[in-house]
Amino acid sequence: DGAAAIELIGQFQPDVAVLDIQMPKFTGIAVSRQVRANRWTVGVLILTAYDDDPYITAVLKAGANGYVLKTASPEEIINAVRDVYQGKSVLDATILPKVLAQISNPIVMITSEPLTDRELEILAEVAQGLTNKGIGVKLSISDRTVQGHIARIFEKMCVNSRTEAVMHAISAGLLPPPENARAEHAD
Repeated sequence: DGAAAIELIGQFQPDVAVLDIQMPKFTGIAVSRQVRANRWTVGVLILTAYDDDPYITAVLKAGANGYVLKTASPEEIINAVRDVYQGKSVLDATILPKVLAQISNPIVMITSEPLTDRELEILAEVAQGLTNKGIGVKLSISDRTVQGHIARIFEKMCVNSRTEAVMHAISAGLLPPPENARAEHAD
């Protein structure tokens, strides 16, 4: 898990740590951030099944040296480990076009890490104008749990208001535009 990875990396200082994005306790993104915060000279290679833009952005911002999909051949994975060991940056060939598209797109949502499915679900309800209590009733969770999710959404998206979070999510394509906006543009 992520906590054990941080402990082992700190203890043994390997040349390269190969991590997944989704791990118990801490994500590979959080582990990468911790490695960089501690200024450990460990190369970090993310080996994952996730090729979604928010994950790619979060991994790169966290300071990982490489991002390879689990669909890569054993030879490609071995070469990626070697490249990271040599101080090179590695991007899976299938995600490179996504990274280039993000660079050329002027509207890129700033996130420290991707929103979870639950956070996206709550953000969609926020976009509908529901209060924390209303969201809690609809999703069968407490309004304090909703409040916690919204605080985490604000932190991840680097925003300070519900409106700002919704606007960033719409701009980034995480949420559809409001129904009335689509109707106005249809004419």
